Amino acid sequence: MPAPLAPAPLAVTMGEPGGAGPEITLTAWEILRKDSVFFVIADPSLFPAKNVALITNPEEAAAVVASKLPVLPLETPVTATPGQASSSNAGAVIESITRAVAFTLSGAASGVVTNPIQKSALIAAGFKFPGHTEFLADLTKAAAMPAGRLRGPVMMLAGPELKTVPVTIHQSVIEAARTLDTDMIVQAATVTAQALVHEFGVSAPRLAISGLNPHAGEEGALGREDDKVITPAVAALKASGIDACGPLPADTMFHREARATYDAALCMLHDQALIPAKTLAFHDAVNVTLGIPIIRTSPDHGTALDIAGKGLARADSLMAAIKMAATMAAHRSQ
Repeated sequence: MPAPLAPAPLAVTMGEPGGAGPEITLTAWEILRKDSVFFVIADPSLFPAKNVALITNPEEAAAVVASKLPVLPLETPVTATPGQASSSNAGAVIESITRAVAFTLSGAASGVVTNPIQKSALIAAGFKFPGHTEFLADLTKAAAMPAGRLRGPVMMLAGPELKTVPVTIHQSVIEAARTLDTDMIVQAATVTAQALVHEFGVSAPRLAISGLNPHAGEEGALGREDDKVITPAVAALKASGIDACGPLPADTMFHREARATYDAALCMLHDQALIPAKTLAFHDAVNVTLGIPIIRTSPDHGTALDIAGKGLARADSLMAAIKMAATMAAHRSQ
């Protein structure tokens, strides 16, 4: 089914040029070109010349995308070998992201779809951020949020059957349990509920809030965090008008009947959220950043250096990310 048309083209970033990003971008274009309007900010040499149309601004993408992949060239040169990540390309990778964000903030693009980056290569070149999400939050920090919206950022894994949000992300389990607090949960849940309304078209969002401990603490027998930290968060969300329930035992939240009772699940730990999301939609789950002024989606996988350039990389998740970004932008523009 064609994705709803966004009000402007989507900006797709280059990602790690030695990774699978270029080939999955080409595959996504070949499949979606009749139904979606997007352009990629990249070095044109990463794609077969016969498939490329060079553009100078996002407005030109709509006229060519059905027959050629619209490529807006980078100013920073790229030298890439499939299967190899190099810190020498860090400047080009960062330029692609920065320009995509700038186009979206100006309204020339409807949203940003980011191809995977090799964080180690960027950090070796002096990149100061743990990953895309933190960098995008920094690039957009001076821009106003839509009226009445709470700022994040908040990470969502979204698939056809399940949307999950990890409240704590890239921390050890011990550190996550130590840092988890009521305000974190309330903020992540509020950002999620607002996004469900404005970007996903859910008029009355229902949120399921997981526990932290087995059996949600079993009334304190298996840990006090559920009663002391999570229960007050759920009460605060209900008091603010958000339909939230919990804390719920994480091991019984994700079967089919349970999923039918909520629109998104907030999980206290990274793996609580990502294991069910990837189990249900391993090839087409989408990483969505909520709570920033722009639409941003990404395929839910890495650079795939081990198979880059071999014709083995699947474009399912990138295609899902493009479709989801278009749908989110269309909802936001209504």
